[in-house]
Amino acid sequence: AGSAGSELSRGGMTTKIEAAKIATTAGTHMLIASGKIEHPLAAIADGGRCTWFLTPANPVTARKRWIAGSLEPKGTLTIDAGAVAALRAGKSLLPAGVIRVDGQFARGDAVVVRGPDTHEIGRGLVAYDAENAEKIMGRSSPDVMAILGISGRSEMIHRDDLVIGPAGAIPPK
Repeated sequence: AGSAGSELSRGGMTTKIEAAKIATTAGTHMLIASGKIEHPLAAIADGGRCTWFLTPANPVTARKRWIAGSLEPKGTLTIDAGAVAALRAGKSLLPAGVIRVDGQFARGDAVVVRGPDTHEIGRGLVAYDAENAEKIMGRSSPDVMAILGISGRSEMIHRDDLVIGPAGAIPPK
C-alpha cells in the first residue's frame, strides 16, 4: 500500500484503509470500489466487485467511543457525590449535581466530568453553554425555566451523550 500514483489519483490504498478504520469505528460500513468505471455504485448493485469493511460495533457503542476519544473537551463540570452515584447507576447528569463549571463551551460541546475529588470520571456532550450551565448549576430541573426564561432540557448531560470511564473511571460497586 502506498500513496497516490498520479495527480489525478484520490489517495493511495493506505489512505483508503485509514478511511475505512475511521468509518467502521464510527459505526458505519464502508466499501472501496474501482474509480475507473462510470457509476461505480450502480456497478456494485449489479454485482460488480468491491471490498467491504463492516463495523464491528453497534452505533451506540461507536457514538460513545467518539465522545470519549475523538472530541476535544472545551470545559469541565465538577459534580457532587450524589451525582457520581447517579452516573454510576446509569442516570443522566442533572444541574442539581453540578458544583462547578470551568471553561468556555457551547451547547453540544464535549466536556470533562469530574467528581468532588477532581478525578475525571467521564466525558459528555453538554446541553447548555458555559454561561447558562453556571446559572443553573446546583438547581433543580423545575428551576431551569424560571432561571433561563426558556424551557430547556432537564439534564445537563443526557445519559446517551455521556461516557463513564475508562480514564479515571468510576470504580464498580
